[in-house]
Amino acid sequence: MGSMKAEVVGMDGKSAGKVDVPPVFETQLRPDLIKRMFWIVGSHELQPQGRDPMAGERTTAETHSPPTGTGRSRIPRVKGERYSRGGMAGGVASVVKGRLPHPPRSEKVIYLKANKKERRLATRSAIAHTADLDSVKQRGHRVKKMSLPLVVSDDIETVEKTAELVSFLEKVDLKAELRRVADSPKRNTGKARLRGRVYRSRVGPLIVVTNDRGIGKAAGGVPGLDVVRADSLDIVHLAPGGVPGRLTVWTESALGALSTEGGATS
Repeated sequence: MGSMKAEVVGMDGKSAGKVDVPPVFETQLRPDLIKRMFWIVGSHELQPQGRDPMAGERTTAETHSPPTGTGRSRIPRVKGERYSRGGMAGGVASVVKGRLPHPPRSEKVIYLKANKKERRLATRSAIAHTADLDSVKQRGHRVKKMSLPLVVSDDIETVEKTAELVSFLEKVDLKAELRRVADSPKRNTGKARLRGRVYRSRVGPLIVVTNDRGIGKAAGGVPGLDVVRADSLDIVHLAPGGVPGRLTVWTESALGALSTEGGATS
């Protein structure tokens, strides 16, 4: 049984030969495992945070002794009179300037670990999803009936102008996809917006290269478009949000790197 072939698209948008497709693209599709690994890997970016153990406790508040017969609630009161905090409740939770009842603790374990083989299988499966047209469409990418994986010439790595890169992507029938991402930014409401996350946007295509010889700069001007080296490829790039099937453009050498690497990066 011969290996599968993929057509290589040149910079003019026409066929520039064929290349062997690595066996990694035949990996079993495991969206459940991909989602699990995505959240585990995402925990590695979290920063531990905690509260000062003495927060809300730096006060002179004391409970009345005995705590009965005074006609008021049995709660610690700040000592003193004739000043702003005198007689106010303090030193306990759920009062003005009081402590938190169950504050975040910096010693909490938030770094989740994953089995090496499990993570590797998830990455391989995510790569296989990029060659599954149904998965790509289900993720929301606007693509016509095309042959996947989408492989292009290595000359794309040297593109430095955004207009030149956009022109090439339109030649490989990605004009509708670029328009979808460009029109996608919307304003958030509620807590997200108050916390600085004002806009949300769709995720566009991913370009996998072996060497960034200028394309990274060109892609910076295209909304939703990302560029990543083949040796740095991870599930975060292939399945944003834990949803597999990202529309991926592979350079010919990047596809070859998957074969020499054994199918996927760790």
